[in-house]
Amino acid sequence: MSRGKLKINSDKIFPIIKKWLYSDSDIFIREMVSNATDAVTKLKKLEVIGEASFEEGEKLQIDVTVDPEKKTIRFTDNGIGMDANEVEKFINEIAFSGAEAFIEKYQDKTSDDIIIGHFGLGFYSAFMVADRVTIETRSYRPDAEAVFWSCDGSDEFEMRTSEKSERGTVITLYLKDDAYEFCNEYRVREVLQKYCGFMPYPVYLTTEGATPEMEEVETDEKDADGKPIMKQVPKAPVPVNDTEPLWMKTPSACTEEEYKTFYRKVFYDYKEPLFWIHLNMDYPFNLKGILYFPRLSNRYESAEGRIKLYNNQVFIADNIKEVIPEFLLLLRGTLDCPDLPLNVSRSALQNDGFVKKVSDYITKKVADKLTGMCKVDREAYEGYWDDIAPFIKYGCLRDDKFEAKVMPAILFKDIAGKYRTVAELGFTEKKDAAPVEESEEAATEASETKAERTIYYVTDLKEQDRYVKMFKEADLEAVVLPDEIDGAFISLLEAKHEGLHFKRIDASVDEALRDDTATDEKQEADLQTRYDELLKEEAPKIVLQHLKDVRTASLITVSEESRRMADMMKMYGMDAAPELKGKERTLVLNANNALVQRLLTAEGGDMSLLALQLYDLARLQNAPLLPEEMEAFVERTQTLLATAYEVEDETAK
Repeated sequence: MSRGKLKINSDKIFPIIKKWLYSDSDIFIREMVSNATDAVTKLKKLEVIGEASFEEGEKLQIDVTVDPEKKTIRFTDNGIGMDANEVEKFINEIAFSGAEAFIEKYQDKTSDDIIIGHFGLGFYSAFMVADRVTIETRSYRPDAEAVFWSCDGSDEFEMRTSEKSERGTVITLYLKDDAYEFCNEYRVREVLQKYCGFMPYPVYLTTEGATPEMEEVETDEKDADGKPIMKQVPKAPVPVNDTEPLWMKTPSACTEEEYKTFYRKVFYDYKEPLFWIHLNMDYPFNLKGILYFPRLSNRYESAEGRIKLYNNQVFIADNIKEVIPEFLLLLRGTLDCPDLPLNVSRSALQNDGFVKKVSDYITKKVADKLTGMCKVDREAYEGYWDDIAPFIKYGCLRDDKFEAKVMPAILFKDIAGKYRTVAELGFTEKKDAAPVEESEEAATEASETKAERTIYYVTDLKEQDRYVKMFKEADLEAVVLPDEIDGAFISLLEAKHEGLHFKRIDASVDEALRDDTATDEKQEADLQTRYDELLKEEAPKIVLQHLKDVRTASLITVSEESRRMADMMKMYGMDAAPELKGKERTLVLNANNALVQRLLTAEGGDMSLLALQLYDLARLQNAPLLPEEMEAFVERTQTLLATAYEVEDETAK
């Protein structure tokens, strides 16, 4: 048996790092600024323990300078710097992380400022866009010599002493022909705002040789009239980043206006968010962030890529289904979790159990926020409900734990416009069968649990207007379920709550809408025969009933089972919905209505016209007729009107 060390051929591995380590070429800017940030953070940490110092009032910062003439981009920091030994170790040895070495050495002595680096590979992203990279650096140690380093992207480098006099590091990238976009200030500003918009130290962007923008300021001198003399001075530079993002503050320190301003700034949305959730967790993992419920102009507009993931204030990605459950991707927000296990390029998450814990925590916080608002600020919550309902219901379908937590905050709006919770509608939780030796109280409770409860619902207040009016007049309850997802949602509720049933308002005629008069079965059979002769296989099932509302002549009903089957068929792109076929549909004729009474007793030519007219009138209360059906309906209407008013029927010509 033999043992040994694996060997890495640098001239083979370096091209792989340059080409395949990062998915986007612009990511080198993030890596350069992150390294500069770490250099400044290290200096601050050493200053705290007395091992380093910098002049009082010195501003720790990062400067990015583009030079369109020389086709370069330069990154400058006044951080810890490096000496020759550190350059040998952290630059010349691929994947040796200076950040890791620093953390290991000073982990018990320094402040809580975060070190970003981890893998020791970020620097080499520079070679994705540059065919030559130079480093000039001077260590914070007074006796250290400055160092110059240069490499053309091969496995060879040049290293010598430098004349640099200030502490810190300057990295210059000489851009390739196909990467000249990165010596354009506007392009670089765009990338900086994307990846480095919330870095903890100010990042300034300038163009080499550009004329500074001027502003007018007062001087101490006065003119003849005693007014201050004004003079032109260069404007103070403005960093491209916000060093103190709102999510890093405690929720109690943030105002409502700050939350709204931050939302507009990050997401460029002129509409105010409905509400937000501020996450601030230190144990068992570090997670900070703000999640916003947006006010959508189209409730089904795309919800992809709205939550931005940060790692130590460094932007990582905005497509993070591993962390945010799919059903919450409508949310907009920022999440900063230094503990998330990133892959080596910091562009994606490694798949492990920790990510699932973070996802579960976020789901729980959202559910807690919703239930808390429903309980504490019901009026405001009702104002949000119509906007968020489809997504919350989708969450219930996708996640049992979320459904269990958020169920008390599920609202239903009834046909009177009042919002009702699950409990207020009389739902009871589904329970397992009670043991044989159960107490009398337990038996009673189990019996109550299994009680039948039917909830009527409306999907379209306009199409089902006739039924809604009848319900209101009879003082009956029904809830409004206008969203496509409601069909699946009520099926979930029926499965979760034993004895609960949902029935669309036009699935049948409720007993409360009928009087006690018995149906004449012979008349009903005669009507069925007549419609069968008129409509053949398209003839509906005929039911003769005595409705309290004498104004209503005819209604179409479709059983709940048939309707749900039809909806499922439509969802899967299948043709021929059952409610459009013959006996799957019921025509309810009101025996108390004068037109129906005439139909029952009439003999002669108007029998078929009246029968068909009552049928089409009932159908029109549910949905528009097909063009050819509407044409026939209009002609029939004219014929009936001509007969009624004893005028010549032009349609008969």
